[in-house]
Amino acid sequence: MLAHFPPLPLILDYLNEEGKMTPEDEEGILLALQHRDRVRRIRLRMPAANLRKPIAAIDGEFPILEFLFIGSPTKHGTTLILPRTLHAPHLLHIGLENFAFPIQSPLLMTAVGLTTLSLHNILPSAYFPPSELLQRLSLMPRLETLEISFHSPMASRHVEKMSHIPLTTHVILPNLRWFGFQGASAYLEALLPSITMPLLEKLQIVFFNQLTFVVPHLVQFIGAIENLKSRSAVLWFQRHAVTMATFSHEGAKGHAFYMKVLCSHFDWQVAISAQIFNTLSPVFVAVEHLALGYQERRPSFDWHNEADRTKWRDLLRSFSNVKTLLVGEGLIGELSRSLRQDHGEPPPEVLPMLRELVCYAKGSVGDTFLPFINVRKASGVPVSLTVIPLPS
Repeated sequence: MLAHFPPLPLILDYLNEEGKMTPEDEEGILLALQHRDRVRRIRLRMPAANLRKPIAAIDGEFPILEFLFIGSPTKHGTTLILPRTLHAPHLLHIGLENFAFPIQSPLLMTAVGLTTLSLHNILPSAYFPPSELLQRLSLMPRLETLEISFHSPMASRHVEKMSHIPLTTHVILPNLRWFGFQGASAYLEALLPSITMPLLEKLQIVFFNQLTFVVPHLVQFIGAIENLKSRSAVLWFQRHAVTMATFSHEGAKGHAFYMKVLCSHFDWQVAISAQIFNTLSPVFVAVEHLALGYQERRPSFDWHNEADRTKWRDLLRSFSNVKTLLVGEGLIGELSRSLRQDHGEPPPEVLPMLRELVCYAKGSVGDTFLPFINVRKASGVPVSLTVIPLPS
């Protein structure tokens, strides 16, 4: 049928994440891919087993191809690899999901006009060191969006080895606006000193769970970019992760900096947050509005001891200029305990600039924060309390 149509550019879109591809659909996709000189966009997302034949057909020269996205919704199963013979000199956008895509691929050597490079959930068999990534990025000065997301944590011995490899390539990405990374903090720390993104507007980071987070280069990197300076922050404790986002001002719709750490236990999430945010405290110096939330109405755990209160206080010390603090109902009890002054104990030196405490609660919070408010009032730095009722 295509032979009887005028030689117009072909747009190939097929998104079928759950259903099985019909023989007719497969035949149509393979037929369209035979017209390499007419294919402008390829967007395929389906189970890995259904992608084998279409991927094999994406070989040879695609002279007008500008957009290539291929992905599978599952992280396990058939290994997906692009043919090494694929050549697309006018490619602008590459997006691959759950792929074993080698960073040395000839496709990246020739696609020098790329504006988007998204490698999401890179399979372990395709891991590459920061030095190889930098070499490829040096060929892509037009990049506006960059995502490097690894499928799973790398063995600690490989991360340690990687962090000590000297990097000789320094890359400047003058047009980059969005950078996303998922992986080990050591990988990102090895990468950041050798890359400059002067116009970056959004930075999104996901770290796998690990014992310690040492991120001095991340602090320096964020501090050097004007667009990432923020006055508002949200810290959200979820079932399997703790998430933080910062915004240029209160009420801003889009975040400037986003970080997620994948871990499950609430007490561990608090400890991780305290560790990371203490390191990042220079980044939060301008934050005046802080919101704390929990995924469920009330956390289910039993960890009310001195060590946990200390972690909460360490976390809050990272936000030394916060004037307004919003607290979700599930965290009211934990926060009030961390701010309370025990007998003979000096007042906790946290949130020294706080002037307004806002609680979202179902019903009254009673005298939960009264000891903290009384201490602040006696110190000449009063804090007002506002309770916003939640629906029953």
